[in-house]
Amino acid sequence: MTNRANGITHPAVELKERDRLEVVFAIMLALFLGALDQTVVGVALPTIIGQLGGADLYTWTVTAYLLTSTVTIPIYGKLSDLYGRKPMLLIGITLFLAGSALSGLSQNMTELILFRGIQGLGAGSLFPIALAVVGDLFTPAERGRYQGLFGAVFGIAAIIGPWLGGFLTENISWHWIFYINIPIGLVSMFVIGRILPTHRREGATRDIDFLGVAVFTAAVVPLLIGLTNAQTNDWLSLPVGGLIAIAAVLGLVFLWIEANAKEPIVPLELFRNRSFSLSTAATMLASFGFFGSIVFLPLWLQRVEGFTPTQSGWAIFPLLFGLIIGSTGSGLIVSRTGRYKWLISGALLIMSIGILLMTGLHADTPYLPTLGGWMFLTGLGIGPTFAVFTIVVQNAVPFDKLGVATSNLTFFRQIGGSVGLALIGSIFGTTIRQQIPVQLLANGVPKAFVDRFAAQGGASLSTLEQPGSLTAALQHSLPLEAQQFIPGIVHAVNESLSLSIAAGMWIGVAAVALGFVASLFLPELPLRRTTRAQELALTAETGYAGFPDEEVPART
Repeated sequence: MTNRANGITHPAVELKERDRLEVVFAIMLALFLGALDQTVVGVALPTIIGQLGGADLYTWTVTAYLLTSTVTIPIYGKLSDLYGRKPMLLIGITLFLAGSALSGLSQNMTELILFRGIQGLGAGSLFPIALAVVGDLFTPAERGRYQGLFGAVFGIAAIIGPWLGGFLTENISWHWIFYINIPIGLVSMFVIGRILPTHRREGATRDIDFLGVAVFTAAVVPLLIGLTNAQTNDWLSLPVGGLIAIAAVLGLVFLWIEANAKEPIVPLELFRNRSFSLSTAATMLASFGFFGSIVFLPLWLQRVEGFTPTQSGWAIFPLLFGLIIGSTGSGLIVSRTGRYKWLISGALLIMSIGILLMTGLHADTPYLPTLGGWMFLTGLGIGPTFAVFTIVVQNAVPFDKLGVATSNLTFFRQIGGSVGLALIGSIFGTTIRQQIPVQLLANGVPKAFVDRFAAQGGASLSTLEQPGSLTAALQHSLPLEAQQFIPGIVHAVNESLSLSIAAGMWIGVAAVALGFVASLFLPELPLRRTTRAQELALTAETGYAGFPDEEVPART
């Protein structure tokens, strides 16, 4: 129902306990859809390329999804504040399922890229609106246990995604990695459509920020394409630096538009709220370090340990196990104690230590217990950032901006991961090309052979960077007199790969350390333990109508 107090309209969602739990289940399914798609597709892409062709378009199957999902995150958040969570979430799930069905029907790579873009248009609604619905249904003091569960959903999806993708691709068809979304999504839509009420702010239609949406899209698209290109091009080149410069100019135009819009999709006053601005900065830096660093671990596991892609997915279980424990445990702690600052700072410190340990990665580093222990520590640190920052932001902003604040937190988390991936990927590529000749010489390979091998020796240095059976490839490509050097070459390449991944980890350490510093300045506001209806009653009595970013007496 819609409550009014002092002329303020708020969409307070009040449901029976059973209905609330059913909605939480449906929301978790929606989150699971988006999280699963990020892990299940990657395993199947080589098979898809083999059947559809178009290997030169390989990265665009991921980039198209990333572009549309990232661009739409803040837009969905703002529209959910204006028109209600239910219609925006149902629209998003519908688009996601339509894109999934069409992707499964793709007959060529162009169609797959287009339909993956449609999938992304829907996926942009899943994370921010799902988290905003929790903000509608539960008080900040209650949200911890549920936000922690949602963090665990990401871990579970990451665990079963590679296995499920491999199983479906090998035993049924790659088409089913997309079709599997449809029954899950339909169940989620049924529950949400049946139970979750619709709330709409009056006068929303005439206030929508169409110009802001257009310029925001125009700024984010070249930014993400430029960051994607940075993994294979120089940062000062037109495909990278040029596109990022265009994005920066359009970003300034977007800020001017938002400063003058009646209903901006990114309300700039949110950044004057210390809880919001510091949480956004810290979570972006944490994602920068986390996603930019661990994305190369499966490559190490496949190359150095000899794991298959599916096995490497299972091999990162220590990291995901730590993430699940950290996410669910921190949510419960915040719900019981009402305290979060020490938990956030401690988690970022643990995460920075975990990534710091990974800078010591070498070809002979044991997977267990050494690397597994480092991964567990890193996951234990990242888990609370998934769960707790959302609680902090939702507790600190006015209720009518809950959706847009949550979506912007999600947006900057994704941007942080994209920037981290691009920068660390660039460092990885540069370092491995520098290290391979050095390591070949250090492992007893004659310099004359190294020079000849790099130029024309049957397998270029770039070929050595790719996963696969390197020993077998060398046995087929090298002349007989060079076969004696194969053990040294294999160790040299594996060590180069390890040192290149470790070099990128230093960027992750620096980013997370900055996030830790930002968290030290985060104000710790008491978590409200009242329903929205009680908040409005308090407003009527005291005149307190917002959630100021300062210490206020705890309400019971």
